[in-house]
Amino acid sequence: MVEARQVQLSRLGSLIKHTNMTNQPTSSPKNMVKWWLLVALFAFFILAGQSTATLLGRLYFDKGGKSKWMGAFVQTCGFPILIPLYFFSLDKKSSTTINVNTNSPSIPVLALVYVTFGVFVTFYCILYALGLSYLPVSTYSLLCASQLGFNALFSYFINSQKFTPYIINSLFLLTLSAVLLVFGGSDAATAAKISKGKYVIGFICTVGACSLYGLALSLTQYSFRRILKVESFKSVLNMIFFPSLVSSSAMAVGLFASGEWKSLGNEMESFSLGKASYMLTLIGTAVSWQVFSIGSVGLIFKVSALFSNVIATVGLPVVPVLAVFVFHEKMDGNKVVAMILALWGFVSYAYQHYHGSSEPKDDEKSSANNEGVSKSLEVSV
Repeated sequence: MVEARQVQLSRLGSLIKHTNMTNQPTSSPKNMVKWWLLVALFAFFILAGQSTATLLGRLYFDKGGKSKWMGAFVQTCGFPILIPLYFFSLDKKSSTTINVNTNSPSIPVLALVYVTFGVFVTFYCILYALGLSYLPVSTYSLLCASQLGFNALFSYFINSQKFTPYIINSLFLLTLSAVLLVFGGSDAATAAKISKGKYVIGFICTVGACSLYGLALSLTQYSFRRILKVESFKSVLNMIFFPSLVSSSAMAVGLFASGEWKSLGNEMESFSLGKASYMLTLIGTAVSWQVFSIGSVGLIFKVSALFSNVIATVGLPVVPVLAVFVFHEKMDGNKVVAMILALWGFVSYAYQHYHGSSEPKDDEKSSANNEGVSKSLEVSV
């Protein structure tokens, strides 16, 4: 009888260990190093891809590009370059499930997930393209910092994101950074020779795109943990590839239905930097956005949607500085203060993440407590 109780308790301990599985790295130094290297690599992809794509996107409109549909289309049409990556998975050893007691989602469920995200991508890409075409690139980039606030709000309700004083401080500073740009909007519009009407439209479109993007990131994290439930680099690629396929198809239809495709030939001819530069600008934009997507979804997979958005936010102040040299835009006092606040907000969140990672996880405490209870019961028997 005693032996039977011991066997049951042993099985209970094993079940508890499986139930407490998370995406966090194990305590092994080798696994920790590998985890941080992947996080650093994905963060680099976000920073490099976002900065390059934003500058090239503005270059397209600044040097003669006029098609809003093309500006949106290049944000997702580069997905075929991901195909070779399917043969070089970063997780070659195994593909583990987040919850061992559930089955993989069916094909109809996967199709619904990818199509839904494809629709989200279509809408926020179009809104981002409109915002970038009407706003100075420095204003546009700093305004995009508001996407972190939207992401935090949605993560709170969808993913039960915990808010600490440091995170609240970070969100406040980043929101204040975006608000400053509203008060400096008239001067920025005048300096860039943009009508106030177009500035308002660009502002609204950019904020709308940020809200949809923040929602999409939160839903991506939810899908990884509650629907896909698979830990593999292939699942990351799938979450980029198939929604991009849906989105690119929808925007290609929009490009032809709007009739803008008829003017692309003349647009290339009149591009001030030449035909070759026109093609290289579009190709470079498409590739850069795919690099950004790999980094963004990769960080969602390895850490969280909010952390992925924070890394994207820290790269936003870099673009206005580069815009001063590339597009000779004016860096006024409002933008400088907004940049400082954005960086301060990032540091606040980064400190919270570092501080939080140095403390024992709740799951680890729960596992330790459960193992302690199991051992106590075994001794008492």
